[in-house]
Amino acid sequence: MILASIPPMQHIADAAAALASGRISAEALVDAALDRVAAPEGEGRRTFTAVHAEAARAEARAMDALRHAGRAPGPWAGIPVTVKDLFDERGHPTPAGSAVLRDAPAAAQDAPVVARLRRQGFVVIGRTNMVEFAFSGLGVNPHYGTPLSPWDRATGRLPGGSSSGAAVAAADHMGFGGLGTDTGGSCRVPAALCGVVGYKPTARRVPITGVLPLAPSLDSVGPLARSVACCHLLDAVISGEEAPQPLHARPLAGLRLGLPRRTFLTDDIDIAVGNAFQRALSRLSAAGARIDMFDIPELDELPVVNATGGFAASEAWAWHRALIAEKASQYDPRILARIRRGERMGAADYIDLVAARARLSAAIARRTAEFDAMVTPTCPIIPPALAEVEQEAEYNRINMLLLRNTAVGNFLDRCSISLPIHRPGEAPVGLMLTGETMADAALFRTAAAVEAALSETPA
Repeated sequence: MILASIPPMQHIADAAAALASGRISAEALVDAALDRVAAPEGEGRRTFTAVHAEAARAEARAMDALRHAGRAPGPWAGIPVTVKDLFDERGHPTPAGSAVLRDAPAAAQDAPVVARLRRQGFVVIGRTNMVEFAFSGLGVNPHYGTPLSPWDRATGRLPGGSSSGAAVAAADHMGFGGLGTDTGGSCRVPAALCGVVGYKPTARRVPITGVLPLAPSLDSVGPLARSVACCHLLDAVISGEEAPQPLHARPLAGLRLGLPRRTFLTDDIDIAVGNAFQRALSRLSAAGARIDMFDIPELDELPVVNATGGFAASEAWAWHRALIAEKASQYDPRILARIRRGERMGAADYIDLVAARARLSAAIARRTAEFDAMVTPTCPIIPPALAEVEQEAEYNRINMLLLRNTAVGNFLDRCSISLPIHRPGEAPVGLMLTGETMADAALFRTAAAVEAALSETPA
């Protein structure tokens, strides 16, 4: 099949329908994705740490043969996807965007979430780039290069992190979606900065076995893709549903969205973010949603309880301390400094942190129970230029700013999703919806309704 003849397909459902009708083959879908990865003018060389071109083509041909025989494992058999560089894949090392583990032994088996994708017939075309050991929201990687946000590539802007490659791959059609991880915003921040959808589930719903950890108390595995429905499907697969069902949006009329007055909306919000966010709220209100401002005074305590480094630094230090003792010089110095903050935390500090998390989560849950979701900007700023984070002070300031809104959901163990809300040609802006713990199904229905309302052309 001539690749130029392949019809444009945004979403997994489009590809599945084309495969079912015989209008396209899995091999052609995979070839088209690999062509985009290899395009010399594109971001593929920085977006992937490893590309499984021959294996992916072989798997696609196998899926075509199974479909022809009526034995395809599912409607998604042969659809190309990506996985972040910290998921175990049988026969491949798991470097997690680092130089330290570049030559680590190959994994003996797939991580459960990767195995679940393969069982449904998805074809993994490669491993996407990321911040070293997932410990930053910027997307910068000195070892493999930094993939650029799709917006304003002439300037060269940050993709967000740590799932930087997963977001760029989805935005640039190098696959129909991918797996990322989210410890403080690592699916939602790059989604917002690259103009795609990123989902953070309630962490316990999706296994993290076979995923190189940052902070197991906060780590979650989520998808990045070009629509809410695509993320819903991928989330259903990796959470263990054997027969994922279609997503049905809830009615917007009567939907209650809570907008916190402080923390998320402050003076440092970029004017482009503020304008896009207010425009989105106006459209949702006009479509029948009710948006109420409310107070969450407990959020003021989060910087205090995390002042010594929080779960991320303490748990990262526990995992890395032996490796650092042997190979500290091979780490990105900025990531190394973040990990080493955990060295100063004592057992009493950690126990206090665990208790504070439980107390604050319960108190905030009582305040948000009346809403279908909280609504906020995903990030308060548009994608910064790479040049802006060359100095360490600005690196740290902008990193904390990008993660400020998203990290709340991880600390509270909520489900949360970022949707693109900018107009064509504008800088990418994300709107974040955050639901209650284990209310993932309800949040997806709400997100689908919001996405539909915001995508409609105004009269």
